[in-house]
Amino acid sequence: MPRIFTVSEEEKTEGKEIRKDYFDRHSPVVVCEKTAKKGEKFRVKVRVGSEYSHPDDPDHYIHYVQLWNRETLLAEAIFPPGTLGNQKSQAEVDFYIILLLGMNLSAMSYCTKHGLWQSEPVEVKVI
Repeated sequence: MPRIFTVSEEEKTEGKEIRKDYFDRHSPVVVCEKTAKKGEKFRVKVRVGSEYSHPDDPDHYIHYVQLWNRETLLAEAIFPPGTLGNQKSQAEVDFYIILLLGMNLSAMSYCTKHGLWQSEPVEVKVI
C-alpha cells in the first residue's frame, strides 16, 4: 500500500517557503460549486497546486489525477510526460459528473518522484 500524503492548511503555511512550495505543488485541489442540480451535468475542476508550479520533466511529472466520492473512483485523467510542454505548470482537468445524491468529493494526484497526494474533501449537496 503506497503512502498517501495529505496536507492541512496549517502545514502549508507553517515553516519555510520551500516546505510550502513542496506541499502546494503536489496537493490536488477540488474546485466546484457546493450544490448541484439532481440529474444534470456538474463540473468539477481538479488542479494540482494553487500557487506553485510542478515540473513536467521526463522523470518527474504529475502522472494522473483522480476524482473520488468517498471510496468510489469517479474519474481519472492520465498525463504522459511532456503533456505540459516540458514546462513547470499546474496540471488541471475538468470532470463532468451527474449527481443523484450528495457526494463527498476528493482528489488524488500522483507525482512520479514524490508519490500519491490527496486533497481536502468537498461536500456537495443535491437540490
